[in-house]
Amino acid sequence: MAEGRIILGLDPGYGRMGFGVVHVQGPNVELVDYGVATTTSGDAFEHRLLQLGNDLHDLFAHHQPDAVAIEKLFFGKSSTTAMKVAHARGVAMLMAAQSGAPVFEFGPSQIKKAVTGDGKANKRAMQQMVKQLLGLPRIPKPDDAADALAVAITASTKKW
Repeated sequence: MAEGRIILGLDPGYGRMGFGVVHVQGPNVELVDYGVATTTSGDAFEHRLLQLGNDLHDLFAHHQPDAVAIEKLFFGKSSTTAMKVAHARGVAMLMAAQSGAPVFEFGPSQIKKAVTGDGKANKRAMQQMVKQLLGLPRIPKPDDAADALAVAITASTKKW
């Protein structure tokens, strides 16, 4: 791959953690990879965290990102779910720190603003802009992966 930076974007979750990898060179942002790391709902929670850690280890080894961007946790209605997502996010932060790459954290409105120009954009508008910015034929699926790509695109706009 040509010179530039590889950014790994993460959308934290414990059932599905979205990831998106982009290559940035100057103003150009290209898709490298995207998808989700998944865990099995019947497994013990600590084993689900271990699976996420193993999957992230493989992602870091394969892509060797120059930076990691992760969405800040947004507390919704369920504090139980939020706590579990926080644990998964902690695993992601640990793996990022172990990689040695700088870590950037962005809140949902920061991501929406960077990608669409509107900090209150809806999910569909975000997905359409991710598709457009990366020159893709269709919106990336599942939503967790599209969200992770939006996080990576947000990091591509920052000076570091």
